[in-house]
Amino acid sequence: MYIAGEITSGSNRESIAIINPATEEVLGEVPSGKADDINNAVNAGLTAYQEWRFTPASERAEALHQVAAKIRARHDEFVKLLTLEEGKPIPESDEELWWTEETFDYYAELGRHDRGLVVPPGEPGQFNFTLKEPWGVVGCIVPWNYPLLLLAWKVAPALAAGNTVVVKPSELTPLTTLKLATIACDQLPEGVFNVVTGYGREAGEPLVTHPDVRMVAFTGSLATGQRIAKLTAHEMKKLHLELGGKDAMVIAPDVDLDVSIRSLAYASLLNTGQVCTSTERVYVHESLFPQFTEELADFVSTLRLGDGLDKNTDIGPMIRDQFREKVEQHISEAVSNGAHLVIGGERPDEFERGFFFRPTILINVNHEMRIMREETFGPVIPLMPYRDFDEAIRLVNDNPYGLGASLMSNDARLVKRFFEGVEAGTIWINDPLTDNFAGPFGGMKMSGLGRELGQEGFDQFRQVKHVHWDIQGGIKDYWYPY
Repeated sequence: MYIAGEITSGSNRESIAIINPATEEVLGEVPSGKADDINNAVNAGLTAYQEWRFTPASERAEALHQVAAKIRARHDEFVKLLTLEEGKPIPESDEELWWTEETFDYYAELGRHDRGLVVPPGEPGQFNFTLKEPWGVVGCIVPWNYPLLLLAWKVAPALAAGNTVVVKPSELTPLTTLKLATIACDQLPEGVFNVVTGYGREAGEPLVTHPDVRMVAFTGSLATGQRIAKLTAHEMKKLHLELGGKDAMVIAPDVDLDVSIRSLAYASLLNTGQVCTSTERVYVHESLFPQFTEELADFVSTLRLGDGLDKNTDIGPMIRDQFREKVEQHISEAVSNGAHLVIGGERPDEFERGFFFRPTILINVNHEMRIMREETFGPVIPLMPYRDFDEAIRLVNDNPYGLGASLMSNDARLVKRFFEGVEAGTIWINDPLTDNFAGPFGGMKMSGLGRELGQEGFDQFRQVKHVHWDIQGGIKDYWYPY
């Protein structure tokens, strides 16, 4: 673990083995943190906060630029380690590292931008302004599918705002986080950036319930987000929750088939479908449905499974067997209820080890099936036809989640109807799963609270104070006695 600028083995001798999902080989071990370790990390963060919050914004900006520069200097090392512990192919790990580096640079500059606003006074002689202040110690709980990118989306704005952080990485992918701590964050003042490795119950819960943690930033499942909300309700902590998704894509009748097919394959199969914004429901206009299904199956069948370190690999392994088993259950239930398997739906027999699963396409699905309602988080593409655009929008909205949604169309009238009518935090038109540093990311409905990226993402890590100053002073005519 990394607490107060030092590597530590923690308060007990228990450890967690970190496994390569492509080979099932053990990459290393990390301590299994407990409440005592969380307490030590939070105390370190609280001590550091007293000075870090008053550090000039320009100095905090320079510190974040140094973090970015140090990651960039060891870029290839991070890419390899990320692929080893998470499984995604090298090009996807490379992209994640680029986003991580640039996120620290982006918030370094945004942190210089403002501290608050001067607002019009109610009376002459008054001065009114707002101050945007940090919360204090922020608990950042980061998932395994993008362990560095989603860390940066939390840590960079938190630090730029003057908070200190305690990071609890996933127990499946902590190695890159620890590498970042010791190589890139070592120049930050002691206690500003802390990492405690461990399981959710043993380390995550003590973090979110610690009385000196005033804000919790979490990315993960709806169930865990709901538990965090219950555990923290009595303390009225600030919660930033990016939860599950069941993102839809609509294929309009005017599309270029080849462009749409390749777009959909990327949106559904990136990181083996293990993305919160993966396209997990597809609605194709009925006039295109047969041809679209056939050509999509042909294209997906050409994609190559393999170890992420192999330059020929398009799709890597899933992270662990229990996640693969969930995908199999969704597919099996759908088929037993009338869905038709076009391709895939099985574990490839060419790999003796590793958590691989063939990309899968399903048709004859409906909204009664779990595979069209619950997050599958795997390489599965279920397709449904629709008759008219009103039906397409209704089908997209017929889900408790509202993280993102995509439309493939060049018809401006359909595009406008789509982004106005669909209930989702991000709408992609002809370019799915593309983020923008300045564009806020987050969900509607059951997909969470708050936003990441952009000014909105920065403001999540600041609380607003209003200052009312009567410069003239004196007795007011509305004071007692009446």
